[in-house]
Amino acid sequence: MEAYFFDVLNFLVRSLHIITGIAWIGASFYFVMLDNSLSTPKKAADKENGMFGELWAVHGGGFYHSQKYMLGPKNDKLDDNLHWSKWEAYTTWISGFFLMAIVYWYGADIYLIDASKVDMSQGTAIAISLGFMFGGYIIYDMLCKSALAKNDLLLGLVIFTLVSIAAYSLTHIFSGRGAFMTFGAMLGTIMAASVFFVIIPGQKQMVERLRAGQEVDAAPGIAGKQRSVHNTYFTLPVIFVMISNHYAMTYSHEYNWLILMGISMAGALIRIFFVSRHGEGKPLTGALIAAMAIMIAVIWAMAPKSVATSVDSSAKLVEFSQVQSVIEQRCSSCHAQKPTQPGFAAAPKGYMYDTPKQIKAQAGQIYQQAVVLKAMPIGNLTGMTDEERTLLATWYQQEQAK
Repeated sequence: MEAYFFDVLNFLVRSLHIITGIAWIGASFYFVMLDNSLSTPKKAADKENGMFGELWAVHGGGFYHSQKYMLGPKNDKLDDNLHWSKWEAYTTWISGFFLMAIVYWYGADIYLIDASKVDMSQGTAIAISLGFMFGGYIIYDMLCKSALAKNDLLLGLVIFTLVSIAAYSLTHIFSGRGAFMTFGAMLGTIMAASVFFVIIPGQKQMVERLRAGQEVDAAPGIAGKQRSVHNTYFTLPVIFVMISNHYAMTYSHEYNWLILMGISMAGALIRIFFVSRHGEGKPLTGALIAAMAIMIAVIWAMAPKSVATSVDSSAKLVEFSQVQSVIEQRCSSCHAQKPTQPGFAAAPKGYMYDTPKQIKAQAGQIYQQAVVLKAMPIGNLTGMTDEERTLLATWYQQEQAK
């Protein structure tokens, strides 16, 4: 029942995380579009009132007129019905944090720890994961408050370098799967913490001074704007990294940290292209082309290398009973109608190897995951040997040759 309870909890929290994440990303993308689509106010009175830009739009059977005031209206009172965009970010992060706890920290010995890299206790692994999540934001925050903040390009290069170092470090400490998720959680923490500690407090300060009839300081708005721009470029890398976690070809690769950074860079470049489309100038098509080139390179790099040369074509015919014995010892504790491996209430992805028919039907998947990628058994919990992987490879290739 414990495994079932955590599966249900996982489903509920993951659903909340996805729903609130859509709301946060949707609002963020909309306001980025709005900011970059504003045109100079046409009425002199609007300019005198402090209006920075406006946008007319049509949607949902009606017309909308959006106006932006950098420091608030000069002659009009700020409306009491002021909408804030913050709870979407907070709820997304909180649900994501609990999701990490339910899956990757509660099951650290399965999903986070890779004893072949660093043999550590569950508590140590959790502490390191938390350290990257919160430490990443602390370093990022210090950079944004340093002299580097005056040069967006240089700041961006430094952040990219440090993020790359984090990716390399994580993939050499944790399992590929755990490293990818901790990396995504680190970026997500930077995004949400920027909203909580910088963007919203700065906006509150501006609102308070405006309502008090005092001169509004532009500095909080400038700092918040910089964090918002960073957030929009972090968004797709985070989404792509979370998705890639479902594909062992990404996190199980020998150079998985480069795969991770390649996917992240492509995501940021795609976002740069779409942001540029909202502006008055020509879209930065080069960014989209570069993103496509990077993804093609990543796909090429991830392509499984043939292991045919390591299998003797004249080898003795492998009996199915030998294969079934390996599957029963190394795979069936998870991939069964009733898994016996603690933490699994159901077979991952619904793949079950209880019968010869099921094993033969999934032969290609077994070969891909256990032989080519060596991603399974997960964390090699059951201790599959190289000899056993070779046996599976020989059997599969002999079956293919029939």
